[in-house]
Amino acid sequence: MLRALHADTADAFGKLLPVTSGRAAAGGSCAAVVLARALADLAEAAARVPRIADARARFADALHERAARIGPRPGHSLIHGELGPDHVLTDGEGRPVLVDIEGLMYFDPEWEHVFLRLRFGEHYRFLREPGLDPQRLALYRLALHLSLVAGPLRLLDGDFPDREPMLQIVAYNTGQACLDIGVTGA
Repeated sequence: MLRALHADTADAFGKLLPVTSGRAAAGGSCAAVVLARALADLAEAAARVPRIADARARFADALHERAARIGPRPGHSLIHGELGPDHVLTDGEGRPVLVDIEGLMYFDPEWEHVFLRLRFGEHYRFLREPGLDPQRLALYRLALHLSLVAGPLRLLDGDFPDREPMLQIVAYNTGQACLDIGVTGA
């Protein structure tokens, strides 16, 4: 099912409806969108997490360097956008059915695979695809970790009811982001 989803391609990138109705934004690239968001997440995370603040310049350099290594791509794949085990059900005949599909978009499949690897853990080996761009994977992995630091911290600004799991997500992704760029220590 994942291969079939990713085999549906478009020249433009963005949410499903605008792209399929010819209203997709022109210009830019998926990598440029991810870089801009990652830099915003970095700024937000650095304002709240001392370990990230101490390495902020290294993070920014790593993001820019990784983005600079990414070449143009002629097409974009249809991706779920946040596909995890809780987004796949089975029908009466045992076939997988995707749910929670409001995030469907045309984008680089590497964005989906970075998220799949995080969400499926050891079971990702069944979903791995050959031919993914390692440069995109490197940028998107770091961007995802920074997003999963900044995003949960934003939730915790309010009266989010179950704070401990969010703090665990922040701690885990802070550690992963730091490992990704070679920052050690607490």
